[in-house]
Amino acid sequence: MTWVDSHCHLGWVGEDGEGTDEDPETAIADARAAGVDALICVGTDLESSRRAVELAERHPEVRATVGLHPHDASHLGEQWTALEALARDHADVVGGIGEGGFDLFYEHSARDEQEVAFRTQVQLAHELDRALVIHSRDAWDDTFAVLADAGAPTRTVFHCFTGGPAEARRALDLGAHLSFSGIVSFKNADDVRAAAALAPLDRVLVETDAPFLAPVPHRGKPNRPAWVVDVGAALATAMGRPVEEVASATRRNAADVFGLTLNLDHP
Repeated sequence: MTWVDSHCHLGWVGEDGEGTDEDPETAIADARAAGVDALICVGTDLESSRRAVELAERHPEVRATVGLHPHDASHLGEQWTALEALARDHADVVGGIGEGGFDLFYEHSARDEQEVAFRTQVQLAHELDRALVIHSRDAWDDTFAVLADAGAPTRTVFHCFTGGPAEARRALDLGAHLSFSGIVSFKNADDVRAAAALAPLDRVLVETDAPFLAPVPHRGKPNRPAWVVDVGAALATAMGRPVEEVASATRRNAADVFGLTLNLDHP
């Protein structure tokens, strides 16, 4: 039984030192040993997007995304030309654009700056026919308004889905996938589990969002791609489905969304 971690940040360390100093090569090797046969390494700005592309070029089991997180939306003017070139010039290893969207919980960048950056990334996902990876926190109406206006790309992912059944239905009605993180295992995440319970099997993904949001039983530690196995087990419980079925379905979904080459006949 194998898995795909559909969203992780390998080698990520924030400006305040938060994160992990684990060598990405070690994280990838440990994930493979744990039964993870592919990883999506997600860019949040120019530096992390470049690092994701470099890793993807060295490791066939890694795909990159290129994007600008809503926290960094104020840097669109200074970074976008290089980000767009990175996505276009390395299209063979870039499976998605983002994570972009809105974060109105922190609002490190102004709301209007977040909207402009998000619309810019939606447009590029359309142009390159790549998955759009969405970050939406305390911003459902803003997020859905942009998607209604600009159109949701064919492959759209609500990363680290934190909504309940109502938000899940809105996303599913757009044709989007819901990507569940370790939050689905948290004691106070009944709404997230209710959303998982109604989600069709062909529209769900699993992710770690490493180094954030370590699942039970690893709470309080820097998250690791290897622990997507625990996220998947928690998602299977929430969906009321056998874990093997969820593993197989989420692998197939990730392959479709991010253009992965996997042996889908492998359990």
